Amino acid sequence: MAWRIEEAVVRGELDNRVRGRVTGRLWLAGRAEPVVLELEGNCWRDLAGRRLEFTNPQPQPGEFGKLASRQRGTVGDISASRKVKVPDVPLSDLHLYYKTGREMPWHWGNALTLEWFSEDNGRVVIETASFDLKIVGEATWEMSEAEEAEQRKANGAAMTGFMERLAEAAGTAKREIVDDTPAEWDEKPQTEEEAEAQQARSDKLADRIEARLRKEGEDAYDKILEEELDRLDREEGRPEPTPEQVERNAEWIEEMNRAGEEALANPDLEVEKELEFEHPLVERVMEFSLQLRETAKAEGWRPEDAGQEHPVSELLNATMIAGPKLAGALNGQYWPPEIEFCAHTIVRLKRARGYLEDALRAVESCHEEKLIKPEHLGPILVELGDFIQDIDALIAELRAKLERGTD
Repeated sequence: MAWRIEEAVVRGELDNRVRGRVTGRLWLAGRAEPVVLELEGNCWRDLAGRRLEFTNPQPQPGEFGKLASRQRGTVGDISASRKVKVPDVPLSDLHLYYKTGREMPWHWGNALTLEWFSEDNGRVVIETASFDLKIVGEATWEMSEAEEAEQRKANGAAMTGFMERLAEAAGTAKREIVDDTPAEWDEKPQTEEEAEAQQARSDKLADRIEARLRKEGEDAYDKILEEELDRLDREEGRPEPTPEQVERNAEWIEEMNRAGEEALANPDLEVEKELEFEHPLVERVMEFSLQLRETAKAEGWRPEDAGQEHPVSELLNATMIAGPKLAGALNGQYWPPEIEFCAHTIVRLKRARGYLEDALRAVESCHEEKLIKPEHLGPILVELGDFIQDIDALIAELRAKLERGTD
């Protein structure tokens, strides 16, 4: 899970006038001293070689006591190049405006994205259209299109999803095997808060690994994973495993490997049938994403040279990712899941919902920039709104089940 700190920012400054280096300071509500940025890499072309100052008209204090005061690491996406129309109504209500034909209330805003990968905190993001922005002075150097393409490639957008999946598995398996939790505790279903904390740990691990891989290379993955797992254990005050626990851990892994081999050699038809189950909502989102990509290609919504920040690219990518995220939450088990899986399913559903919200924001940009005809745009918005409402209903059902405490 990334640190999203835009609401707490009072003001800030960002400086990329030295090629290959981004520095800056952020003043956060409730903190006396600014957070100092010392990052490797460059901003996108609009901010490369420049100094940016920004202020937040309505800062709100947040719980960021563990955010390191000196942020050393690597840049992610840093840009203020896009103007967007910012809706003045909740995203969950936007589809109603298209259904009724009413004009959507919104205002103009400069979309600012500041992303970096900190050695101490992992991924940190400021993403907002409400800040007041000001370029100070003249540019000391200009970034070419080729250089920007290389910088975006270095930002490793494609690696993020891969590392997330890999680190989720590693972060939840290796250390929790040796946990001597009393047996009676295992009977209690995991709460949503506990599932969120577990997911946050996996996300934090993934972000830290990704930040180091940018510097040390993919060949160092095994070493980085081991070191970052140990680092998380120390931060969370987890004791070092005893020799007996390490031995049980090895026996458990060996037993799981044997069980896996037996399952492959003698597949159970009933288990196979259950694992083939695909939730109807997953089918709908997957089909919607496929049709959307086909229509986008047929209608020429996206130029051939369009980057990942292009609104149509953002729309297609967000809907494409939402499907597998939903599949991870819903497929392979009949609905509703057993109570011990409810909290984990809620967390996964919320992640899928976040990508659909990203798609809604992209739709707004497509509408503003007249990239998609209204006869296509309206149904897209309605469909996305319906998906979000359906996910909300599933989450509410699972929360009610957890509240009851029984299946």
